[in-house]
Order: sequence, then structure tokens, then C-alpha cells
Amino acid sequence: MELIAGDIGGTKSWLAWVTGEVEGGQQLRFERVYASAAFVTADDLIRQFVADAQLPISPDCLLLALPGPLHAQHTTLTNLDWTLDVADMAATLGIASVRFINDFQAAAAGVATLTAADVIALNPQVVEPGGVRAITGAGTGLGLAFMLADASGCYRSFASEGGHIDFAPANAMQARLLEQLRNIYGHVSWERVASGLAMSDLYHFCGVEQSTALPDEPVDGAALIARVETGDQAAQAALDLFIDLYGSWVGNVALLYQPRGGLYVAGGIAVHLQARMQSPRFMGAATDKGRLRSVVERTPIFLITYSRLGVQGAIATAFAPP
Repeated sequence: MELIAGDIGGTKSWLAWVTGEVEGGQQLRFERVYASAAFVTADDLIRQFVADAQLPISPDCLLLALPGPLHAQHTTLTNLDWTLDVADMAATLGIASVRFINDFQAAAAGVATLTAADVIALNPQVVEPGGVRAITGAGTGLGLAFMLADASGCYRSFASEGGHIDFAPANAMQARLLEQLRNIYGHVSWERVASGLAMSDLYHFCGVEQSTALPDEPVDGAALIARVETGDQAAQAALDLFIDLYGSWVGNVALLYQPRGGLYVAGGIAVHLQARMQSPRFMGAATDKGRLRSVVERTPIFLITYSRLGVQGAIATAFAPP
């Protein structure tokens, strides 16, 4: 099988060309990361990747992990202006087998390929063999999936759009944030407060809280970190608020799934804020669950530092036995 596997994100898309057989060895032929916004359609991205690969063969399979809800192998992406359909892509690209999965379903499949060197324990608790696993993570958006072991102990991953459930504030300050965002967006999901998309809104909210004049242009996570280093107090407050919100979300996931097999936190933002993620502030927010605090405290929680998780999970899914 000549496979192109892709982890498509709102900011970047990671593609890999792999040859191999189901339950056999695989070999990486070519790999590249692209800025997603540089392409008008997913077809354009795949054509560019094939051209860049310069291989004397053609792919016969394409599997894309996509950020958004899938229905009958058709989707419009959440944070990227692309609409994709399996039958259309197969016809226009001339690839015999095309398949879509949710991006965090791919990330979940990638968890099984990780080693101890690829994770950091945020809450070092005993992992229950065969226990439920969950994975969540803030990138451009906020993803969530879970994994269940079958009778043989192999895990199967299941997609979720949990990042779009209603945001619930944990204190008066977060209630003011909710009200401000509701005036802007109407519906306020957890993705609106715990993702790359949220960074600019959090910064401007903290500026209002501190009565500080801020620039009108959007500010992303990298810019926030840079502003902290210059002594920008609103930027510092925004990152602290983000850690509080992200921790609270991870605690919610622990309550939702009780993932004794491990709760994994993925996404580029967590890696860039690794020191903050390992601070007592993060787990303090995660475990602030009132009467059920102990459920989160017993949950093994890991930060994934491996950058290739999504595409590796997509490859694993493509080569998994039926």
C-alpha cells in the first residue's frame, strides 16, 4: 500500500507518504509540514505534497485526520475554510481509496505508539491496564477523543466534539469573561476559552480587567509569551487565566470519562507552555471539583511532548487490521 496520511490543522498540516502492508512493516518515503492557510482547498494541498515528494509512483490510499465533525465522510472544517468529501477527493485526485477520521481520533490512535520519553506525568498516578483512556488538547481549536480496549487489549479510538460544549465559569472573574465573550459570539464553548483561538480574547479581557490600553490587532500565543518577557502584565494575566481554564477543562474530562488508563494532554500550546503546565496552578485548577476532587486526583494525567502524534496516529489507523 502506498499511503498518504495527513494530520490537518487550522494552522498547519503534517503529511507523510508511507509504504507498507497491514500488520507488516512500514517505510516512510517522504514527509512535510505546510501552512494550511496557504491552500484554497485540501485537493491543492495534496497535489502540492505529491509534487514535492517527486516519487516515481502514485499513492493508492489517502487518510486524512480532520478537525471537525464528520457525517457520511463529508465535512466542513471548524477553523479552516475547506469543505471535503471522500468521493469528490477520490475522483479529482485519482486516488482509489480515500478515508477521513477526526483529528483527535487520530491523536488517540497515536497514543498507543508513544514511549515513556514522549510524555511528562502531570499527575503521576498508577495506570490501570485496559482502563479507559482519553485525550484532549488545545491547538488552533480544542480537541477531545476517548479510547476503549477490546477483549484482546487493543484500543479503539472514538471521536468527540466535546470542545464545543458550553463553557462554565469557575469563579467571578471567569463569569465576567463569559459575559464579554457572549456579547461577541453568542454561544461560548470551551474552545472559545481554552485554545489558540482564545488567546487574543483572553489578552484583551485581561487588559479590560486591569484598565490597560491594548493594541487592536489579534495576539496569538507566541506573541503573548513574547509580551510576558517584556513585562506586559496583561499578557502575564492572560497566560495565567489560560492555565486556569485549561486545567479546569482537563479536570472536566477526568470526571467525564474517569480514564484510569490515562488522560493525555496533546497540542502545540501545551508544549510551548510546558513549564506552566507542570506548575501547581494547572493541577490546582484541574482538581478544583468540589465533592469529586478525589476522582481527578486519582487520574493519571500526562502531557504529550511528541510533535508528530497526529500523523503517526493517522498512519497507525490506516495500517490497523480490520
